[in-house]
Amino acid sequence: MRVLAIFGPTAVGKTGVAVEVAARLRERGEDPVAVSCDALQVYRGLETLTAAPSPAERGRLEHRLVGVAEVEEEFSAGRFAELARREIDELLAEGRRPLVVGGTGLYLRAALAELELRPPVPAEVRDAVEREIVERGTEALHGELDEALRSSVHPNDRKRIARALELQRAGLEPPPPGGGELWTAELRHPTLLVGLTMDRSALAFRIAHRAREIAQSGAAEEVRRADEAGASRTARAAIGFDELLAGDLDAYEKAQRALARRQLTWMRKLEGAHVIDRSGLEDAEVADRVIAQLDAVD
Repeated sequence: MRVLAIFGPTAVGKTGVAVEVAARLRERGEDPVAVSCDALQVYRGLETLTAAPSPAERGRLEHRLVGVAEVEEEFSAGRFAELARREIDELLAEGRRPLVVGGTGLYLRAALAELELRPPVPAEVRDAVEREIVERGTEALHGELDEALRSSVHPNDRKRIARALELQRAGLEPPPPGGGELWTAELRHPTLLVGLTMDRSALAFRIAHRAREIAQSGAAEEVRRADEAGASRTARAAIGFDELLAGDLDAYEKAQRALARRQLTWMRKLEGAHVIDRSGLEDAEVADRVIAQLDAVD
């Protein structure tokens, strides 16, 4: 049985499409399960902020690896890889179709491919980098990266700058510039990769609408509770955490748009993906196209 991976930029509607795909698979006698590949939906207590699947959506499609960590825990791609690969392997062994759903490129790669993931760095190195980012800013630390990395990491990409500088200072090899676009040659199981995209203006509208909806649905209260609980560095990396903590809704929406641009750039580099432009299409119509593509390769 082939793994089905559905990915794309924030607000493009991945979860809704996955739910509709699952309904069609069940009509054919299958028993699909979603495996979330979102770096922040792993946290309990940030469900609104991270747009985790709603109770209604989870009632229609079981989702694994959502809400599996406390906000004060550090969570790495290596830890995620171990959990996600186990879930996928067990589902396939049970004859159940894994639907790998998400927008975090590194986590999608970690779940689907045999990648060499960098080990965690010593706590003192990580703490020093975090402290310097606060004191000196991301652009200053960006300037300390090796030349090849500087050209491939945006000066405002706090998370990637921190991780690359941590590895560099710990004497570990940073990830290769460009992120290893050919990872799809190393997939652990036969997999159909489906990328969702849409018209740029329509996506911008959806992002703005969802950002306002999330902000009005209690995300700021979630963030304050997480902050008071001592949220970890990786939990604080959630888009909107700092912005909503500061009450800056415009910055939150801007950060969501920037995330979508990074996700689309990554998706365009992905080898072997079947891209569906869902402009003007309902979730059910997109699901029909996904199923047709699955039938063509199964």
